[in-house]
Amino acid sequence: MHILLTGASGFIGQTLMQALQAQGHTVKPIARRYGYDFNQLTTADAWLPLLDSIDGVINSVGIIGQTRTQSFQVLHTQAPIALFKACEQLNIGKVIQISALGADSAARSAYHLSKRQTDDFLRASILNAAILRPSLVYGDKGDSTQLFKRLARLPIVGLLGKGDQIIRPVHINDLVATVIKALNTPPQPMTLDVVGRQEFAFRAWLQFLRRLQGITQPLRTFSVPIPLALAGAQLGQFASPLLHPDSIHMLLRGNSAEVQPLTAFLGREPLDWETLL
Repeated sequence: MHILLTGASGFIGQTLMQALQAQGHTVKPIARRYGYDFNQLTTADAWLPLLDSIDGVINSVGIIGQTRTQSFQVLHTQAPIALFKACEQLNIGKVIQISALGADSAARSAYHLSKRQTDDFLRASILNAAILRPSLVYGDKGDSTQLFKRLARLPIVGLLGKGDQIIRPVHINDLVATVIKALNTPPQPMTLDVVGRQEFAFRAWLQFLRRLQGITQPLRTFSVPIPLALAGAQLGQFASPLLHPDSIHMLLRGNSAEVQPLTAFLGREPLDWETLL
C-alpha cells in the first residue's frame, strides 16, 4: 500500500515508518523535516495534491505542549480535519487517527479537547476511520520516556500528593502492532483505547523506571501540595511546554483504561513489563 504518514519525524511516526517499510509498504512522510509545515496545511485543497495515488492515511501528529509556532488547534485539529476532508473527497479507504487516551467526553485540557475535536469529526464523517487512543507511550527514544527516566534517577523526587495517580503505559511496539492490525483490517469505524498490560501508580512507575536503569535503591519522595505544583507550573511552562498546568491536571486525572478490548483486537496481551526488565 501507499501510505501517507503525518508526524513522520516524531517518536511514534519514525517507529511506524520503519515498521510499515519493513512490511513492504511505501510511505510518504509528512513533517517539517521533509518540507511540510502543518501550519500551511489547514485546507483540504492544500492536502489534495499530497494524496495522489495514496491508499491509506495515518495521522500520528502530536505535541504535548504548545509553543509560539506550534499550537494544539492547528496541529491537532485544523490541519488533521483538513486532511480528512480531502480523504473524503478522494474516498481514501484506510484512515487511522492516533488520538490520545482521555480525549473523551470528560476532556478538560486543551491537549485532549483538540484531539477530541478531530475524533468527533471523524465519527461524523463518511470515512470508516480507526481512532486509536494510546495512553502514555513508552519507548527508549520517546521524549516523555527520557523525561521520566531522568526524574526516576534523582536522589529524591517531589510527587503530586501521594503519587497515587493511576497510569497504564503502553509500549511503542504494542501501539505499532495496533496500527498495523488496523491497517490490515477491513475498513470499519472504530475507537480503541491502546493501553499496557499493567497499571501503575505514578510513584510505582518511577520506581519501575529506576529498576529498568539498574538502580536498586528505592525511590525517595516527598509530597508536593497540588496548589503549589500548579503555581510552579505557571512559571515552569515558560522553560518547557511540558511543565504546563494542563500537564498537572492530566496527571491528576490519571491515564488508564480497560485492556481487554485491545487484547481482543490484537489476539494477544500487550507486552509484559517484567519481560522488558
